[in-house]
Amino acid sequence: MLLPSIFGENLLDNWLDFSDVDRKLYGRNASHVMKTDVHENEQGYEVDIDLPGFKKEEIDLSLENGYLSVSAAKNLENEKKNLRGKVIRQERYSGSMQRSFYVGDEIEESDIKAKFEDGVLKLAIPKKEAAKIPEKKTIAIEG
Repeated sequence: MLLPSIFGENLLDNWLDFSDVDRKLYGRNASHVMKTDVHENEQGYEVDIDLPGFKKEEIDLSLENGYLSVSAAKNLENEKKNLRGKVIRQERYSGSMQRSFYVGDEIEESDIKAKFEDGVLKLAIPKKEAAKIPEKKTIAIEG
């Protein structure tokens, strides 16, 4: 069966090539990128990070020097005996990834709320104003 073509290319080839879009966008580390959406509202920021296939226990959050770090690590269990047959292609991820976001020095661990459901880590980070630096006041010299 001959599929229609666009610009001289077979449509099936284009479809098969579509699976490589992330690699074209993000380079050779495409599988390590945590796709993230950040929304701002009056109270703070809502951050959604896609972590499909991860369990809550495989995700770690830390806050240090105003930077919120999100890391996830996953190891695929390799069965010595494969009852389903020979593996032709394996796309599931094994390894670790990390991203950091500057949230400000005023934010503390207790301020950040985290929830993980359906492969999405949802973070709520409040807005806090930086401590105000006292204004420089001059002293008049008499005489």
